Amino acid sequence: MTRRVVVTGMGGITALGERWEAIERVLRSGRNGVRRMAEWERYESLHTRLGAPVDDFKTPAHYPRKQIRSMGRVALLAVRATEMALADAGLDEDASVRDGRMGVAYGSSAGSVAPVQVFGNMLATGSMEGVTSTSYIQMMPHTTAVNVGLYFQLKGRIVPTSSACTSGSQALGYAYESIRYGKQALMAAGGAEELSAPGAAIFATSTRNDEPGATPRPFDRDRDGLVVGEGAATLVLEEREHALARGARIHAEIVGFATNSDGAHVTEPAARTMARVMELALEDARLPPSAIGYVSAHGTATPTGDVAESHATCKVLGPKIPISSMKSYLGHTLGACGAIEAWWGIEMLKAGWFAPTINLRSVDSACAEADYLTGEGRAMDLEYFMSNNFAFGGVNTSLIFKKI
Repeated sequence: MTRRVVVTGMGGITALGERWEAIERVLRSGRNGVRRMAEWERYESLHTRLGAPVDDFKTPAHYPRKQIRSMGRVALLAVRATEMALADAGLDEDASVRDGRMGVAYGSSAGSVAPVQVFGNMLATGSMEGVTSTSYIQMMPHTTAVNVGLYFQLKGRIVPTSSACTSGSQALGYAYESIRYGKQALMAAGGAEELSAPGAAIFATSTRNDEPGATPRPFDRDRDGLVVGEGAATLVLEEREHALARGARIHAEIVGFATNSDGAHVTEPAARTMARVMELALEDARLPPSAIGYVSAHGTATPTGDVAESHATCKVLGPKIPISSMKSYLGHTLGACGAIEAWWGIEMLKAGWFAPTINLRSVDSACAEADYLTGEGRAMDLEYFMSNNFAFGGVNTSLIFKKI
């Protein structure tokens, strides 16, 4: 027997803010959160100077010092987003959070950067200066999942996901499966990432350093690559009957999930397996392609990624499918993007308005013909939308959400 899985809580932290009402105003204004990172000027060979930071985030004053010693910035972002999601779900004081009914699935591309520097200095110079008992906990790739579980005393299963750009979406998918197959009644699921110069060195390619608002440009003929960002988002997933029994507000239902691997190349995307993961998600949801009314695209603004993704999407869903990329607003938040994009997609589904891809002026002729949302976005009353993410290593995910 499979169970239905609903979303009863959402919370997040982004460069555009934390509250959906404020975020939506920025989305409608056509602005993004990218800025020139003056603090990166000291890295002479780093060609990009662009990022999308959360400038106003501070550790909440009520967090006990003893509990935050194991948290770097990425874990703090994850814990705060989860705190907001639990409050939104009406579970912040509920015993079900701590009695084993709730588990956690959470991801990030990596842990915090500061302790990596400390250990690097140890290897280079032999000095142990700065190494503490929690340095490894802060930098380990499952630091977000562990710290969320510890802070909220979650005693259910813990599912760490560290798969680069699919970390957040895999967490949501594995949490969905945990509830669907009766392993948990509730799951806190999401992704987080902290902004760093090493992250920019690995992932970032856009060099429009003097016009940050004009980049990234997903699907655009003149795109020059992605911009890195940071943030976190958590969704509280719950078995539907459990949610109804406690009178919970339901934001949306997750009806389909799939993940697969290209099995071909570590960085070059493969349209064939991208398409296949969407087909598998539709099969999981028992839906025809025509049921999907909108796609929240991965849309990184990379030369090969946009082309492969657009052709895969249109192969499965047809050339008239509305598509837009939220990375045009936040840059690429790496391990957080799947969770943030799911959160925003659900809010747009509820509002009946879907944000456009900003900075998209002329669609690259190499991309597939599709209904790319531009301008002022579009009002649409839909029942289902799909959210897709694709990661280094050839990891692909597809999630399908249903309107309540």
